[in-house]
Amino acid sequence: MQKKITAIKARQNLGELLEEVYYKHDHFIITRREKAMAAVISVEEYERILKQRAKDFRVLDEIWTANKGVSPKVVERDVVAAIHEVRAKKKKHHAKSRS
Repeated sequence: MQKKITAIKARQNLGELLEEVYYKHDHFIITRREKAMAAVISVEEYERILKQRAKDFRVLDEIWTANKGVSPKVVERDVVAAIHEVRAKKKKHHAKSRS
């Protein structure tokens, strides 16, 4: 569960906050003057995010390598076509699941 907490309350209740993150898998957004300043998440969640980020960048590197020398307009056209294709499949799947 995501919760918001002020920086002052986070400082005053750091031990409790850490226990909720570790044992309950809660997420905290720490605010100062109602502005989100930081997030506290479990180490497990943080490592999952890092792994996913690395995977995403590997995919991007593959795409950039595969499209080296291709004009940006061609790449943009292909991306738009792929987005339309995915959205059409989702729409079709959604319509099927409603019937």
